[in-house]
Amino acid sequence: MDDTVIKPPPGTLRRIFGGLGLVLGGKAGAGLISLAYLVIATRTLGPHDYGVLVLIHGYVTTVVGIVECPAWQAIVRYGAEARRDDARHRMVRLLRFGTGVELLGGLAAILAAALCAPIVGPRLGWPETALAFALPYSLAVLGSVRSTPAAYLQLINRFDLLGLHNLVQPLVRLAGAGLAAWAGWGLKGFLVAWLLAALAEFISLWAVGLWFAHRDLGRDLRRPEPGSAVADNPGIWRFLVASNADVTLSELAGRAAPLIVGWVLGPAAAGLFSVAQRATVLIAQPAQILGNTAYPELARLVAAGQGGAPLRHTVLRVTGIALAAALPIIALVWLIAPHIIGLIAGPDFAGAAGLMVVLVLARALALAGPPATAALTALGRPGWSMSANLTAGLIFLPILPVLLQRYGLDGAGIQAVGQAVTASLLLMVLAWKRSAQA
Repeated sequence: MDDTVIKPPPGTLRRIFGGLGLVLGGKAGAGLISLAYLVIATRTLGPHDYGVLVLIHGYVTTVVGIVECPAWQAIVRYGAEARRDDARHRMVRLLRFGTGVELLGGLAAILAAALCAPIVGPRLGWPETALAFALPYSLAVLGSVRSTPAAYLQLINRFDLLGLHNLVQPLVRLAGAGLAAWAGWGLKGFLVAWLLAALAEFISLWAVGLWFAHRDLGRDLRRPEPGSAVADNPGIWRFLVASNADVTLSELAGRAAPLIVGWVLGPAAAGLFSVAQRATVLIAQPAQILGNTAYPELARLVAAGQGGAPLRHTVLRVTGIALAAALPIIALVWLIAPHIIGLIAGPDFAGAAGLMVVLVLARALALAGPPATAALTALGRPGWSMSANLTAGLIFLPILPVLLQRYGLDGAGIQAVGQAVTASLLLMVLAWKRSAQA
């Protein structure tokens, strides 16, 4: 077959990895800052109280992941069509629709987190101080309710601003952690710092997104022509439900795993598990961002009628480059895992070194997932990605408590590897099948 047929349009990969580079620039800075506040938190709180901090924040992020309704995938997909057609009022109605859906979902998540905290907290070993603060901490849900402005910034290729926004949360956490440690405020002081960081994430990205939307769309943003985003974009509700279910299921294991560890083995084990996960951020965050930055480009390929061989070619190259980039990270962590643990958390967390290596390997094995998911979503089949993640989750997440009881913390590594391999294989097979029909 002629290469001109199977290759994506020139510049597609450059734009994908250009966007990735801009966002990762912010993530790299955020990663260095997060190491600083992690050092402060682990050494100030110790494994038990640090584990409680992890469990409270993990509980909130798990609830928001299940209940919220982010709209970014729908906005990027249908917004790409609106921008292609220069349909300003359609874009405005889409943004207003996404904002309403997301904010209502965020409110529901806050209420769910607040109502369930007194029931879940005692089972996770939270002390009275933590239980008392768990209700106001439910507002930390807002830190995740920001996909609509992020989607608009993606559509206008302002990945540089998304990269800068990645610095907001760690900077606030670092300042708050330093103050809490210096003042001797203990666990409650760190919880306040983490809450303020989440609120800063929410406010800053919405402010930037609204400013650019107002600049680009002007009065139309305030007073669009009569119409309906649902009528403008047939199938948007079905797409929104399916894509959100897919995101929920794909991220559920990562969010729920620390809670299951805390439930079965206690807060101290959850603290060790969290520290072990820290090195996986080196792969996990770029993988997630890669999926996010690839999606607008894959959506453009599909909108241009190139959802077959050019899309497969792009997905293969993106996945191959990501896997190649991950190999040095795996080798480095394998060689110096005990030193990494000692540097970022101290000798009290030494038991996390072996698990860290296995979790990094699992993250690398999952690298095929985000590009394949982006391809399926761009092809209008987010439900297929949801099915793959649901299958992998239903197989491996329920056995995590059994593995923990039998193998201790090592069981979490076994579960992570199994789920990563299963989900990646299923996603790649389904992406190939769907693109062959395009």
